[in-house]
Amino acid sequence: MGNRRRVVERRKTKPAVVGGMIAVVVVGAGFGAYALYGGGAAADDGTGSTSASADHKHVKTGPLSAAEVDTAAHGFLTAWQQGKVPQAAAVTSDVNAATALLTGYTKDAHITGVTLTEGTRTGDKVPFSVKGTVSYKGTSKPLAYRSSLTVVRNKATGKPQVDWHSAVVHPDLKDGDTLVTGESGTPPVKAYDRDGGELTTAKYPSLGPVLDGLREKYGKIAGGKAGVELRVVRGKESGKAKLSDKTLLALSEGTPGKVKTTLSPTLEAAAEQQVAGKPRSSVVVMRPSTGEILAVANNSHGFNVAFQGSLAPGSTMKVVTSTMLFEKDLVHPNDSHPCPKTYKLAGWTFHNDAGSEIKKGTFKLSFGASCNNAFIDFSPKLSNSDLTREAQQVYGLGLNNWAIGVPSFDGSVPVQSGAQMGASLIGQGGVRMNPLNMASVSSTVAAGSFHQPYLVSPSVDNRTLAKAARTMSSTTQAELKDVMSYTARYGTAAKAMAGLGSGCGAKTGSAEVDGQEKPNGWFTAYCGDLAASGVVQAGGHGGDTAGPIVAALLRMGG
Repeated sequence: MGNRRRVVERRKTKPAVVGGMIAVVVVGAGFGAYALYGGGAAADDGTGSTSASADHKHVKTGPLSAAEVDTAAHGFLTAWQQGKVPQAAAVTSDVNAATALLTGYTKDAHITGVTLTEGTRTGDKVPFSVKGTVSYKGTSKPLAYRSSLTVVRNKATGKPQVDWHSAVVHPDLKDGDTLVTGESGTPPVKAYDRDGGELTTAKYPSLGPVLDGLREKYGKIAGGKAGVELRVVRGKESGKAKLSDKTLLALSEGTPGKVKTTLSPTLEAAAEQQVAGKPRSSVVVMRPSTGEILAVANNSHGFNVAFQGSLAPGSTMKVVTSTMLFEKDLVHPNDSHPCPKTYKLAGWTFHNDAGSEIKKGTFKLSFGASCNNAFIDFSPKLSNSDLTREAQQVYGLGLNNWAIGVPSFDGSVPVQSGAQMGASLIGQGGVRMNPLNMASVSSTVAAGSFHQPYLVSPSVDNRTLAKAARTMSSTTQAELKDVMSYTARYGTAAKAMAGLGSGCGAKTGSAEVDGQEKPNGWFTAYCGDLAASGVVQAGGHGGDTAGPIVAALLRMGG
């Protein structure tokens, strides 16, 4: 089979043996183990090694040969195309899951006339294209998309098999999701920006997940009428990740309802442009005085990292940590406070970036330089739950009660002890955030109190927005603005924030990730009545990566 493109066709001839290998995989109704693996106790695959013997004492191991990958892939795709679900599922790593999804492909999704065309194999991965027809109650539309599969060796039998995931059937499927064609339970919606312009993925490419979320939330109350469509219905795991159902093909459009959002057309367009140039980047802009979300954009147009990401925020978390330290009267911006090169806590040795230290300086200097150990050395004076309480009570984080209008992750600051508690103070350990959360942190500093971010006005559906248990004192707010302003003018954020004036504050962050060469770069800032935060995953230092994205949007005002 080599690397040639070919269309899987039904063959009625018996397999021809060429050089000891099976050249044709499918043999009508006789498709099975013999067709895939040559039958017999030990079949030669052209490599000189043998597969498992009849008594399974000798199980083949090692990398798959090209012939094994081609044979397994071709066999699976041929059986699927011919509607032979048991045979197709039998050569996967999860027979039950494959059987259920492939059965539903015809029964529930109503997809017929399937043609599968293999592309060029790369190692153990085989891409393929899918063409078929979706038919429902007299209405039909063609369907076409691309997918891929990976072949692995079964550890028990030594035989090659398709590594089963739902994404093999369609790339938009997560494991546990299903495909369904029928009258949609949720009418479509048309979403509009704050000025009345329609929001589309053609105009704003990364808004796909947001528009899906708006339909799921408001479709039934926005005045629309449901149409007929092929859609992804999310399963348990996708539900936990707050992924919305997704329309793949509309057979009849239905009548969309209308939903107005808080997005600014100029800021949204600028945000899309900013993330387009930086892989794995995400950004959120909001208004501190109200909580309105003015822009959201992701370089990747699939998962909405900006709203639903769960990432260690690195040193941007020091804003929350500093709030706690100021309120507890443990330190204040101009207090003398060294930042040692290393600090030992519960068996861990913490280091500063590039092995730096500040022997004589103020806490404000350490904040501006993002010197880690100036924060971690407060650990003995703190209880395990202090940071968690601060994040929840003042910043509204980690309570899972934000209602922004679409699915979101509200941050997490778990109670931890020992070295992990120390790591939490600098945004590592178990702390998890996304740009929405960190934009809200800067927004809270700018406004002096927490205003839950929202994308759709609560008046649309009479929902209740989350509130913080308490408000920071005016003294604490002034101290936070002092250290963040210093950072924006003279510290690690100065380069990105250059020229933005005195009414701005910022904090950079770099979050180390196991197995990742470069850290995730974070940046959070405010200017007047705008606040924003961004992340560039595996980008490096936040001041150099996420900083320019955030600063460019703050320069637009609004």
